Amino acid sequence: MENQHTLIRGYRDLSAEEIALMNEVKQAGELVGDLVERISATEGVDVRWASIARTQLQQGFMALTRAVAKPTTF
Repeated sequence: MENQHTLIRGYRDLSAEEIALMNEVKQAGELVGDLVERISATEGVDVRWASIARTQLQQGFMALTRAVAKPTTF
């Protein structure tokens, strides 16, 4: 289905600049996520801190996504 976001409450059309920023955030998130996975898989690493980092970095990337997308719902 084309333009599904128009059917979901709180979503809006993004400008070309906003789309580019969203894609940049997503790409950076993938790179950071890969790094977190490699660190977490390294023997001797404190997995508790790696887990905390994963959660807080996910929150940060979601905050960046919401900063660009500016959803109108909670």
